[in-house]
Amino acid sequence: MQENLVSILTPFKNTEKFIGECLQSIISQSYKNWELLIIDDNSTDNSYNIVNAYAEDEPRIKLLKNTGNGIIDALKLALKTSNGEFITRMDSDDIMTENKLEVLVTLLKKHGKKHVTTGLVKYFSEAGISDGYQTYETWLNGLTKTGSNYNEIYKECVIPSPCWMLYREDLLACDAFNPNLYPEDYDLTFRFYKHNYKCIPNNQLLHYWRDYSYRTSRTHVHYALNHFIDLKLMHFLDIDYNQSKNLVIWGAGHKGKLIAKTLVEKNIDFTWICDNPNKIGKSIYGVVLKPFNALAAIKNSQSIVTVANKLAQKEIKEYMLKLNKQPVKDYIFFC
Repeated sequence: MQENLVSILTPFKNTEKFIGECLQSIISQSYKNWELLIIDDNSTDNSYNIVNAYAEDEPRIKLLKNTGNGIIDALKLALKTSNGEFITRMDSDDIMTENKLEVLVTLLKKHGKKHVTTGLVKYFSEAGISDGYQTYETWLNGLTKTGSNYNEIYKECVIPSPCWMLYREDLLACDAFNPNLYPEDYDLTFRFYKHNYKCIPNNQLLHYWRDYSYRTSRTHVHYALNHFIDLKLMHFLDIDYNQSKNLVIWGAGHKGKLIAKTLVEKNIDFTWICDNPNKIGKSIYGVVLKPFNALAAIKNSQSIVTVANKLAQKEIKEYMLKLNKQPVKDYIFFC
C-alpha cells in the first residue's frame, strides 16, 4: 500500500502557536509515503522559521513562499509543485490522527477513481466549542458516515476542507483550485458534486479541527457571509436547475430576497411564496408574493427553500411529501 505517494497541500499564515503540533502529527503518520507542500502566505510572525526548522530535518517537507496572495494562490502553487498520485489538504492549525493518511489511502484504492474519501472530524478549542460548531460537527459527521454528503450540499459545505483525498487526475479534471471563488472549499465541493465523484462512507475519526477566535474562517472577509447564497445559487443554476420546471422561491427573509433579486437580474422567471401575512400580496423586485399553499396549484415545480427554522423545515418537508415532491429533484433547502 505504501507505494502510492500522497501530496499534502498546506497553506499557512501566522499560525506559529499551532503549526509545530500540526507538523508533528504529519510526521507521525503510520503511512510514510507522503510529501508536504507547505506554503507561507506572507506570514508576519515566526511561522516560517518554525516550518523551516522542521524542513531542514525532514526531506518530505517542502517549504515555499506564496508567489501570489491568499489561500487559493497558495493552493495552486502547492498543487503545481506536488508529485503525488493522491492529493489531500491540511490546515496548519489542525491535527491529524496517526492513521489518517493510511485510512484515506486504503479507502480510495479500494473504491478507485471518481471517488472522494473523507472522515469524521472533531472540533477542539481552549475556550470550548460553541453549540453552533457542535451542531455543525454532528451534522457533517452524520453525512460522512453514510456517504450521503451531497444530499444537503446547498445547506453548508458538506466536505471538510482539511479532511478529504482523491486521485490527482480527478482533482485536475474538476479544475482543482483554478476558479478564484471563496470559500474555496465549498466551491470545490460543488465541483466534486458536479463531476459525480462518489463520497465513500467512513465512520472513523481522522481529523481534529481547531477553533479559535482569530482563525481565518472566522475573521477573513471571504468567509464573512456564512450563508454564501451567491455561490449556492450559481452552482444550483449550473447543476440542478431544471429549466423545464416552474421555479419557486419559498421564503422572503434576507436569503430569499437575495435569491429573488439575482433571479430578476438574470431574467429567470419564478413564483415567490411565503407564510408571512405581512408580506403576502406585496411586490418586491417586481414580483408579488403569494401564500405558501399556492405551491399546490403550480404544476411541475422546483422549489428553493430559504426557511431556516428547523421546526418550519420539518413542516415544509411534510407538506412537500403530501404534494409528492422529492428532495433535490423538486425542492432544495438553501439553509
